[in-house]
Amino acid sequence: MKHLCCSNKELTKEFADLAKFLRVAGEDNRLKILCILKDGEHCVCEIVDNLDLPQNLISTHLKALKELKLVESRKEWKKVYYSVNKKTFKKYNSLLTNFLKNYE
Repeated sequence: MKHLCCSNKELTKEFADLAKFLRVAGEDNRLKILCILKDGEHCVCEIVDNLDLPQNLISTHLKALKELKLVESRKEWKKVYYSVNKKTFKKYNSLLTNFLKNYE
């Protein structure tokens, strides 16, 4: 018997999206960055100060988060400010909630 999660193409795409989200957001430093950003917009220099990691490593993590549209950025003069993309988080929250409901 083929499981529903394996037989429906759309559901399989949702699982693939959820798996990618968990891989990207589940990395320790990225979770810390998201924690910092949940309180509002911050520039890279503020994130560096909070995490005590090199700026280039922070930028790499931010790039991964931005590619998945978990964070947004805006440039003001020479500084780049990052914030959480709430619309994307709602999408992944819904996907994860629906997935976990199957195990209740």
